[in-house]
Amino acid sequence: MPKHATSGLNRLTRTHKLSVAGVAAAGAAALVFSIVPGADAGQGKAQADAVENAKPVAFSAVDTAAKTQQATITQQAEKSAAKGRAEAAAKKAAAEKAAKAKAAAEAKAKADKARKAKQAASRSAVRTAIPAAAPKPAKKVYADNLDGWIRESLDVMAKKGIPGSYNGIYRNIIRESSGNPMAINLWDINAQNGIPSKGLLQVIDPTFKTWHVEGTSWNIYDPVANITAACNYAADKYGSMDNVNSAY
Repeated sequence: MPKHATSGLNRLTRTHKLSVAGVAAAGAAALVFSIVPGADAGQGKAQADAVENAKPVAFSAVDTAAKTQQATITQQAEKSAAKGRAEAAAKKAAAEKAAKAKAAAEAKAKADKARKAKQAASRSAVRTAIPAAAPKPAKKVYADNLDGWIRESLDVMAKKGIPGSYNGIYRNIIRESSGNPMAINLWDINAQNGIPSKGLLQVIDPTFKTWHVEGTSWNIYDPVANITAACNYAADKYGSMDNVNSAY
């Protein structure tokens, strides 16, 4: 081999050694095969196959990091999707619950309205069925004179079951007092005994108190009280004031 050729080979070998130091094993093997002339063909093919099937260390590390990063991204994406699905499910459940509550409230309001309407109709029917109470008759008013006193006394006597008529009472009043409710006898035997006869039908105090009719005045000079007490006494002693025709 010429000297200059060997020198050139040595230069190339140093250069390629520098290159091999900076690149992956595959590139170095290929360079060696191309530089060394006359290298065995079978050996070169085996080296080429080994290089093809081998992965450079640098690229293997990049691959692993990329895969790890991809796995992390995938996990994050899955977590985000799961969270989104959970939130959507929660919103849907809340919406369904609110819809059910609203439907229940509307149903209750409708039922309450129907119940109140039914109750109102029932009350109306009861009011219609029960006739209005008859108004109380106005209190009877009597004239403040002899006619009015006799008529009021007759109404009281009718309620108490005391007999007597207008004519029988009127006749005895005219004979006894001439219709003067303040009349008093100061000369007869009763007066002499200290219990003079008083009022329209000339009744003494003991008789008035004994035969006084409940609901009338306790004043012996009151016309209605005097008449009803005298008629009550006459009914017991004579059967009725109608049967009295003189002093009694």
